[in-house]
Amino acid sequence: MKKTTLVTTLALLTTSLSFAGGEGWMHDFEAAKKKAAAENKDLLVDFTGSDWCGWCIKLVDEVFQHDAFKTGIADNYILVELDYPKDKSKLDEATIAQNEELKKSYAIKGYPSIFLMDAQGRPYAQTGYQKGGPEAYVKHLAELQEKKTSRDEALATAEKATGVDKAKALAAALENIPEGQASHYGTLSEDIIKNDPEDVTGFAAAKEKKEAMANLQKEIQSSLKADEAPKALAAVEQFITTYKLEGEEKQQITSIKVNILMRSKDYDGASAVLDEIIAIDPESPSAQAAAGFKPRLEAMKAKAAEKE
Repeated sequence: MKKTTLVTTLALLTTSLSFAGGEGWMHDFEAAKKKAAAENKDLLVDFTGSDWCGWCIKLVDEVFQHDAFKTGIADNYILVELDYPKDKSKLDEATIAQNEELKKSYAIKGYPSIFLMDAQGRPYAQTGYQKGGPEAYVKHLAELQEKKTSRDEALATAEKATGVDKAKALAAALENIPEGQASHYGTLSEDIIKNDPEDVTGFAAAKEKKEAMANLQKEIQSSLKADEAPKALAAVEQFITTYKLEGEEKQQITSIKVNILMRSKDYDGASAVLDEIIAIDPESPSAQAAAGFKPRLEAMKAKAAEKE
């Protein structure tokens, strides 16, 4: 009787800890990598919110639960589900800790985030929800698989090259991986800079600019938190000047000033910046968006005046 009760209890526990993707999905990332290496397969990793993310739920219902998906990817991928549910009782403490660490490591900002990775855990493609059902999704994955081919060809070329040629090949490899995932490729970024001291590839300059943009965002947040809007505006202007921005790029960065001024309820100042954006290039998408936003800004100004 005790044995039967224990078995029943374990069965109920297993059911309560079931995962959204259904059968065939692994949840131990390191174990999945080992299995992928042993079977010469890649990883399909789903960062999901199983009990709150609408698009995640649709992806499971419309794609992942269907046999056409499972059979279509069985020969190429080990499936990994990393869940971030509101109901934490669905996961044990070890899984929660693992998932949080992986969320940071892969810089997850939205759900579902679907990564295709090699057995080492190096991402080579990223996607999310796609409509069309399981067959269309399998076709979509096959197209993304080509990114790995391009990546590997570039890495193979780099292996045989030296100096700037090596740097160019490594840079080409980086172009074929998802944004923000270079850290999973060891010293690849540093190797590009090392082999290209004169920055023929432009990689070092682009890297510096990207880091400066991240610092700008932090400075703006810090300034606004301290109620120092002029300091935030000055930081934006300094960035534009330092990197000699022009055209659409200048318009996009300038638009940050609109948000800063609106937060300070300086609607006239925000309107002037919109005119500035339009003047840079009246035919650009940014200019059209700015022109389209002006009536809304005027309505917000009028509403604010009524409250006063």
